Amino acid sequence: MRSVWALAAMAALSVLTASTATLAGESKQGGILRMYHRDSPGNASIHEGATYSLNVPFMPVFNNLVIYKQDVAQNSMDSIVPELAESWAWVNDNKTLTFKLRQGVKWHDGKPFTSADVKCTFDMLMGKAQQKFRQNPRKSWYDQVVDISTNGDSEVSFNLKRPQPSLLALLASGYTPVYPCHVSPAEMRTHPIGTGPFKFVEFKANESIKLTRNPDYWRKGRPHLDGIEFTIIPNRSTAILAFVAGRFDMAFPTEVTIPLVKDVKSQAPNAICEIAPTNVSTNIIVNSSSPPFDNVDIRRAMAMALDRKAFISIMFEGQGDIGGTMLPPPNGLWGMPKEMLETIPGYGPDVKANREEAKKLMQKAGYGPDKHLAVKVSTRNIPIYRDPAVILIDQLKNIYIDGELDVVETANWFPKVARKDYMIGLNLTGNAVDDPDQSFYENYSCGSERNYTNYCNKEIEKLFDVQSQETNVEKRRKLVWDIDKKLQEDVARPIIFHSRMGSCWQPYVKGITIMTNSSYNGYRYEDVWLDK
Repeated sequence: MRSVWALAAMAALSVLTASTATLAGESKQGGILRMYHRDSPGNASIHEGATYSLNVPFMPVFNNLVIYKQDVAQNSMDSIVPELAESWAWVNDNKTLTFKLRQGVKWHDGKPFTSADVKCTFDMLMGKAQQKFRQNPRKSWYDQVVDISTNGDSEVSFNLKRPQPSLLALLASGYTPVYPCHVSPAEMRTHPIGTGPFKFVEFKANESIKLTRNPDYWRKGRPHLDGIEFTIIPNRSTAILAFVAGRFDMAFPTEVTIPLVKDVKSQAPNAICEIAPTNVSTNIIVNSSSPPFDNVDIRRAMAMALDRKAFISIMFEGQGDIGGTMLPPPNGLWGMPKEMLETIPGYGPDVKANREEAKKLMQKAGYGPDKHLAVKVSTRNIPIYRDPAVILIDQLKNIYIDGELDVVETANWFPKVARKDYMIGLNLTGNAVDDPDQSFYENYSCGSERNYTNYCNKEIEKLFDVQSQETNVEKRRKLVWDIDKKLQEDVARPIIFHSRMGSCWQPYVKGITIMTNSSYNGYRYEDVWLDK
């Protein structure tokens, strides 16, 4: 018997089919979508990456079992539709999630897609396969999965230790493609093979990434484009000028700042620009296992020194959101209400009073006007990291901390922070799904590779499990608020703000939808077409 979610998904699929059929009547086939890329990803393997610099260019190469509907801006359980799976059902007291797989799908090298590929992919993600990923940032997503079982070539089941309703949400993320069993992880880093609408052509580090249309794509009539070409231009001003001049059809998604959106519209008034929340929090990561940051007073002082509104005013002309770990409402489905947020130390509106308290904590730790704490503030060498890092350094001066900026190239950034090779970091945490299981387990559970701060609280981790099993959304939401509040009070990873960013494209680019609560889930490009 199909679950309610499965039936809802099939209904959603029929809506998708109807809407895309309408689109197909209007669309044109052909053309190359030209886009600039903000920096050079370290490799081409989505499962080994922790940045959407990798996700954006390579998501079109792959498919998931299920995916968030690409033309619905806000991701939710209601917008999940089948992809490589045709349907799904929860059985065994909701401890088994079984997928019926699409038949006749081929990998880009011509080999057939089967249930074995699904099992291989998730065995590697769980660390149970002979072949290993070099980095496995989302391994914690599958902590509740006992094993993956297959029934012939066209059925696969995820067998769980306990119910975890949000597993379906995690599987719908743009970070959850199915990999081919017959291609090694090493090959996937340099020449990815997928089942998706576009095939990989080449990746020249620091230069370009090229994809071409998959003529044998299982979804007939897609993609409309002949290909996608990304030109790597790390300098944001240079990239925007090239877009305005017509060299590119689209800017890198959610990478255009609010002031730059105004510049684009003044120079290219026909360009279409949308500003939306990104589900990316800008935060401070602190190596809490090394002195002096093993002292909670110093960590708490840094959190209390923050003038969050100043960051948002300087960087986003006031269009940003203050929140905890989860994306604030209304765009986020799980964020704390404002009145609850402001009860947390450092979140109150009186910045001067907060900083006086922070100074007292620093003095208690042995610092003061005559003895400052000198630190290196590490951050990734792209503007959305560097700019807030400079503001952070300026604000920390108010509490006797002298910061020096330490910029790190993208290819080195995530390995550096994963091995805890830093003092303080200005970090951006992109949440691939607007769901507490993704955010809590990935960023705050004791053994997670993406727990960059070494924060470990076993009591709070038990609460992660409690909320994860709760099927009543309103009850779960209140549990999530309590956990989020505790994480902020523990200064586990002080959240500065949640960003809003712009995406711009030329008026002849059709079929673009910008996600409002997870940028990571909307870049398949199979419905995009050029009306030239």
